[in-house]
Amino acid sequence: QVQLVESGGGLVQAGGSLKLSCLVSGDTSGIDAMGWYRQGPGKQRELVASRYGDGHTYYLDSVKGRFTISRDSAKMTVYLQMNSLKLEDTAVYYCSAVQHTRLSLGQGTQVTVSS
Repeated sequence: QVQLVESGGGLVQAGGSLKLSCLVSGDTSGIDAMGWYRQGPGKQRELVASRYGDGHTYYLDSVKGRFTISRDSAKMTVYLQMNSLKLEDTAVYYCSAVQHTRLSLGQGTQVTVSS
């Protein structure tokens, strides 16, 4: 089973940037997609960005043009570059992996955007 450990969260002013990292370890065979979810206060968890095995990417409409998902296979790390952050981006961000149709999430990292 894959293990996912996020880092890079923190407090940032609106308009600022953060880059989240997800270190991937364990059994990485059969991973079909890697991505990032988030859950804001009082909100449901939502898929923010995902990168599929064929290179296709998905972005939540509200983050298109501001967030970018990428990976460094040599470092076994997946990134989420977040620019032009807004107050509504405040959430716990979770790294995700779909492995043999099973979804795994990391422990999450808090991102707080202040005015």
